[in-house]
Amino acid sequence: MKLIIDTDAGVDDAHALMMALACPDAQVECITTVVGNIDLENVVRNVGTVLDVMDVDVPFYRGAHLPLVAPWRFETEFVHGSDGLGDLRQRPPARHFPADGHAVTQIIERSAAAPGEITLVAIGPLTNVALALRLDPDLPKRLKRLVVMGGSLHAVGNTDIFPAEFNIYCDPEAAHMVFEAFTDILLVTWDATLANPLPTPVFEELTSQPGPRAALYRDSCEGMLKRLEEAGYEAEVLIPDTLTMAVTLRPGLIVASERHHVAVELRGSMSRGQTITDHRSWVRQTPNVECVTEVEIGGVADLFRQFVAPV
Repeated sequence: MKLIIDTDAGVDDAHALMMALACPDAQVECITTVVGNIDLENVVRNVGTVLDVMDVDVPFYRGAHLPLVAPWRFETEFVHGSDGLGDLRQRPPARHFPADGHAVTQIIERSAAAPGEITLVAIGPLTNVALALRLDPDLPKRLKRLVVMGGSLHAVGNTDIFPAEFNIYCDPEAAHMVFEAFTDILLVTWDATLANPLPTPVFEELTSQPGPRAALYRDSCEGMLKRLEEAGYEAEVLIPDTLTMAVTLRPGLIVASERHHVAVELRGSMSRGQTITDHRSWVRQTPNVECVTEVEIGGVADLFRQFVAPV
């Protein structure tokens, strides 16, 4: 499986990258970076740290440092910390640095070089994907599939715009362009995240493992969970980006899904960035997404075990 991973490199993004890099039948062609959970320079730094800890050489590229239209502001420090990796206490000496070139160009050129072979996994805002579409409208025809972590089927959000999920909320115009252009997105929503947490015994098992991979997982999680508790949230281990990566790597883990037409609200004062789902096919538009609703979490846990295992 050939992958391009587009990421804003927060805590769960880092774990998703680790999961993909540790999967023996996944070939990560490159990693593209985008602003979202943290500013772009920290996104780039965090991707480098993951590659350092995993001891894997994969090219990665700077992408969009701002959303298309919306202003970007740092809103997720209470989740991801000031560095985007849970205020990581110790980092290995930096050995991996971004390659020359731009993320958007890489998405276009690599998909053109291997038409029908590359799955693009977007686990951050969709700015880079939208820019690639503007430069090359044929992109959807060349990708094997687009997998997106974002949105909500039932208006259950995690932002100040109550029904909006963060990745879509961060760049609604980009998300609108992507949902308009692609006809078969595999979508892992915030609802799916809430419905499929990592069981606490599995989390405790993972964080008790030795070695630098488990240390990165444990240290990034500890800061995140502590801040969530302090903010009054339940300390449930939610895994939006790793859940998305898991069903990309192992589609058989999808127990249940729904096909819908999904659009993005751009104007509402209380709903900008909300994904609007046509649950009853009322508008007679062809479904453009397969929305994952239930996942076999035991198989997901095995993919976690694979990337934290000492080597």
